[in-house]
Amino acid sequence: MSRVYDLAVVGAGIVGLAHALAAARRGWRVLVVERDARAVGASLRNFGFVTVTGQQRGQCWHRALRSRDIWAEVAPQAGIPIEHEGLVFAARSPEALAVLEAFAADPEMGAFCEVLGPADAGRHYPQLRSDGLAGVLRSPYELRVDPRLALPRLAAWLAENYGVELRFGVTVRRVDGSWLETDAGPIHAGAVVVCSGADLQGLYRARLADAALTKCKLHMLRLAPQPEGWRLPGGIMTDPSIARYLGYAELPAAAALTAKLQAERQDLLAMGIHLIATQDADGSLVIGDSHHYGDPPDAFRSDTVDEKILELAFETLDLPNRRVVERWTGVYPSHANKLAVVEAPEPMVRLALITSGTGMSTAFALGEEVVAELAGRGAEPAVAQ
Repeated sequence: MSRVYDLAVVGAGIVGLAHALAAARRGWRVLVVERDARAVGASLRNFGFVTVTGQQRGQCWHRALRSRDIWAEVAPQAGIPIEHEGLVFAARSPEALAVLEAFAADPEMGAFCEVLGPADAGRHYPQLRSDGLAGVLRSPYELRVDPRLALPRLAAWLAENYGVELRFGVTVRRVDGSWLETDAGPIHAGAVVVCSGADLQGLYRARLADAALTKCKLHMLRLAPQPEGWRLPGGIMTDPSIARYLGYAELPAAAALTAKLQAERQDLLAMGIHLIATQDADGSLVIGDSHHYGDPPDAFRSDTVDEKILELAFETLDLPNRRVVERWTGVYPSHANKLAVVEAPEPMVRLALITSGTGMSTAFALGEEVVAELAGRGAEPAVAQ
């Protein structure tokens, strides 16, 4: 008989690696199978911004908080640099500032967050444009890693420290209970988790179709390195981000800002544009993003979208170097009202997809939940055969 694994994970993006970590910490023998030579999907094409502040109250916020703590523990062990910490949310209207003040007043989600008025904000954060700045919310929770480094180093660390086996360039054609049929031969595992990301036409296609998923395409850009000494104080957001993050958007105070954006920035809302800006070790900035939905999404990218993202960045940040050096798109699975989807097509098989673009922020906690549920159903370390 083929070697028995306690868990086989299909997909080596952050969701797959998160499940591998959760299982390995239980002493399970884990195999990760990835069809590409390396992870190249949404996990690589994002900000690497582990965002807690602004996530939806309840399960999502708790997942983000737990995942942030795991990142803080794992990153130094795996040789993954933390590029910067915290969030600086720049309010550029009184309506946005009112939302941030309401958020900061929440004793749970707003704990340890602080709101600064325009004078203090300008003094503390010269990277922000002072004209039109109404104030900032600063949060200590966030971490930022470079996904281009984080994904391969996390995978290598799992292999070295936990004996997780990684097979890249292997396609899983079918899952039948505890058996995986692959183009490199059969694999036997006690449990299987399929973390296929935006591939909705592969494994369990009919089940995924029943889950009413679509895909979201986003635009991202990289600006050239800024001058020496110019560093972001944390991840940056601004007013339209309130509409994209339910922890803000669901506050009563957000109604006035929503009306203002609908009246004055319908161009941004129509393209799903808001601002996140992060910075890499070389001084370059990653900025974005936009949201366009469809299955499949439009294959073409519009310069208009990029220009609107840049316009928002230049309104918010006092940038010495505005030169764009890279442009790309990412695609992730999306659901109209679910932030993550976990399906059980077979007793010991789970489909696990994060459907809100928050993989880097919530995957570690989701992995713990799914693995714990499988353990409760009888999955446990097996004897090698």
